[in-house]
Amino acid sequence: MTAYFSRRKFLGHAAAGAAISAFPAAARAQPATQPPPKFAGQAGHTVTETVSLEVNARPITAFEPRDRARTRFGALEYRSGLVLTSPYRGFGGLSGIRFLDTQGERFIAISDQGAWFSGTIRYSGRDMVGLDNVEAAPMLNAEGRPITEKRLWYDTESIALDGSLVYVGLERVNALMRFDFAKGFTQARGEVLPLPPAAKKLPYNKGLEGMVFVPKGRPLAGTLIAFSERGLDRDGNLIAFLIGGPSPGQFSVRRTENFDISDAVLLPSGELLVLERKFSWFTGVNIRIRALQLKSIAPGALVDGPELFAADLGHEIDNMEGIDAHVSADGETVLTLVSDDNFSLLQRTLLLQFTLVE
Repeated sequence: MTAYFSRRKFLGHAAAGAAISAFPAAARAQPATQPPPKFAGQAGHTVTETVSLEVNARPITAFEPRDRARTRFGALEYRSGLVLTSPYRGFGGLSGIRFLDTQGERFIAISDQGAWFSGTIRYSGRDMVGLDNVEAAPMLNAEGRPITEKRLWYDTESIALDGSLVYVGLERVNALMRFDFAKGFTQARGEVLPLPPAAKKLPYNKGLEGMVFVPKGRPLAGTLIAFSERGLDRDGNLIAFLIGGPSPGQFSVRRTENFDISDAVLLPSGELLVLERKFSWFTGVNIRIRALQLKSIAPGALVDGPELFAADLGHEIDNMEGIDAHVSADGETVLTLVSDDNFSLLQRTLLLQFTLVE
């Protein structure tokens, strides 16, 4: 059995589970020399204070090991990738990422153990080569306590930005929180926002998995669009919600080939890209990206769009859960994907970048 097929088998088995942990803060951080105390979530992987941590990065020189010269995959061109590791036990389980600048450098990420991670991507030319200034911090509730102190309040799976306002979706309890990073960055206290009644009824562990906020000048401006992982309507399509904005309501995304939604990103062009994945005991993990038109989304609509990209365990992927985009200095649209390693020795935390060429 080749190394590729061995990894494919083990990674497929690991993908059946799920867990997640930490990412950064901005107040003065303490070096992460000891694992944080345990109180909730997956034992040993929770973050209880702001810490600075070391993150090591190993380059992924080819996205398809079977054909190392290949760089074009559907409508995407592979740029660079990193395998991230850290001696800090709380590092991992990354379920969402958003850039805090227009250069694709400063980022905020979330772990599904109720934690923030922040830092800066270091580049050499157009290639990612490492992470700098990485910090982890617990998400805080309105009382200034880690949200994980409350039972099941740790499965933080989706993130969206509106200026300094950061929205986070919690999957198992089907809740939505808002943080104002102008009030202390990752030390900001979160408030719980109301959700549509149907969102509170999403299946356990299949709730809000991807979110985008629509800025001014776009159709649905001021709306938070929230996608369920596998909440299905009567026709078996994926349920999504329009929260706030000019026309709140519910719509559906056509579900095909048993794919579930893991995240979404709104491009400057107005296209809404949806990152999807599926798991099978026969094929392991598969991912794809589809393009939806923002102007086609409305209450009661069923939206669909073409596949731009697809990959399986023959490529350098893992449990890809987060996606964001930025425009490079030379005008290229760059997509960044991050994986959730589920704190498993059989999985990896990957950071991948592609250029959208079509």
